Amino acid sequence: METWLAAGYCLALVGLAYAIDALARRAASVSEGGLSGGFVYHQDHDAWQCPQDQWLWPQSFDAQNRVMRYRGTPSVCNACPVKATCTASASGREVQRAVDSWPASEAARFHRGIACVVVVLGLVWPIGVALTGPGCDSLFVLIIAVVMASLLSLPLWSHLRRNPVFIPEGMAHQSLDDAVAEREAAADALTRRRSSYASDRREPGSEVPQ
Repeated sequence: METWLAAGYCLALVGLAYAIDALARRAASVSEGGLSGGFVYHQDHDAWQCPQDQWLWPQSFDAQNRVMRYRGTPSVCNACPVKATCTASASGREVQRAVDSWPASEAARFHRGIACVVVVLGLVWPIGVALTGPGCDSLFVLIIAVVMASLLSLPLWSHLRRNPVFIPEGMAHQSLDDAVAEREAAADALTRRRSSYASDRREPGSEVPQ
């Protein structure tokens, strides 16, 4: 009985590992869909197309977070009729894309790691029972269970290594902090430019007499 329980436990945990991986993958897909906000990525152009049929082109690459940042043309975005519901930035709408496919991104690697740990835990019991010296029939069942679990879990261990990423020549490398600082500086510059208009600089009492 212990042999069959150990074998069943081993294979059941492999199934649990796949369930964890599938749920994490689905959650990531839903999250990415919500963040894109209806924007469509065109791999052949390496650009995003917004619902208003405008294009966002690569602007910078964040090597630390492994994301490519795309931004729309400020003049186009600022004149867009739906800008108020799209972005508050005067520098154009920004969209990010993770350059690593599943599961090489940080969040995916974390959940895939949990799934792999579950597989290892599933192998502990049958291997432990096998080391106690059961009969030939029991040992054969345990070996079959361990081999099946190992083969079934191979896809979970694959693709964890990050692949080299092609970065277009001349692409700026910019961290998240630098990107935020750049947007804040652009907003401050826009505010100062607006406040420097002649109508804003005019002192009280300097109006032209009627």
